[in-house]
Amino acid sequence: MKQINYPCVLTIAGTDPSGGAGIQADIKTISATGCYAASVITALVAQNTQGVQAIQAVPADFVMQQIDSVFSDLDISAVKIGMLHNKNIIETVSSALEKFKPKNIVLDPVMVAKNGCELLPANTIHFIQERLFPLVNLITPNLLEAEKILGEKIETFSDMERAAEKIGNSFNINVLLKGGHMNSTQSSDVLYSKNDFSHYWFHEERINTKNTHGTGCTLSSAIASYLAKGCTLQNAIHIAKKYLTKAIESGRNFQIGRGCGPVNHFYFLTGDEKYVISTDA
Repeated sequence: MKQINYPCVLTIAGTDPSGGAGIQADIKTISATGCYAASVITALVAQNTQGVQAIQAVPADFVMQQIDSVFSDLDISAVKIGMLHNKNIIETVSSALEKFKPKNIVLDPVMVAKNGCELLPANTIHFIQERLFPLVNLITPNLLEAEKILGEKIETFSDMERAAEKIGNSFNINVLLKGGHMNSTQSSDVLYSKNDFSHYWFHEERINTKNTHGTGCTLSSAIASYLAKGCTLQNAIHIAKKYLTKAIESGRNFQIGRGCGPVNHFYFLTGDEKYVISTDA
């Protein structure tokens, strides 16, 4: 019997018991975009659509045991990294990446929740930059996270290009700076490519909705999936952003929770042909 190539994507992140963000959103996204989702939990997070209530970090040695279990058995094509929370876990994950050397690594540098709760303590930001950034293929900060990394305001599209380039050159890394917080009619993200020192913009319609819980997790996981399926970085971002836009559009009128609801990760199950995505660049 002919074997079927089913790319495996590992997400390393914290939980969201309400299901819209964190590792739950990652698993939904990876599955929805045609890959097999494996997961390593770094933190147990009490959160919902209204915000984060409490965080309990998983012991670093147990994080390593989870990673060893996955890599000793599965052929991992890509890794998505989300919430790491403390220095011990950052060091553990970094050491694991050096040990197993996965081909594609996407880091969503989760620092602050929508309600302002600090998910990555300020004293660990420099450590994650120096220890983890050099090991990954792509980081996907939003404007607020990029401002924390650089210590400066980002207010215009020109600022976004300069910020992505500055971060990319400082750490020799590809940077997708997300413009979701920008006041504009479109949702525009910019990629700074370390390979050709160029900027590439990705524009999609801005959907008028409060249901944006977990959008950062969803985008980074989708990018990891498409990289695992063999797409180039630019094409992976292009398709992933279309996936996210359709997930937001499909879920914009859902009433799930009392705050900012989640996107509809499996929007294509509605049977509506308008939600079919082409994989052509």
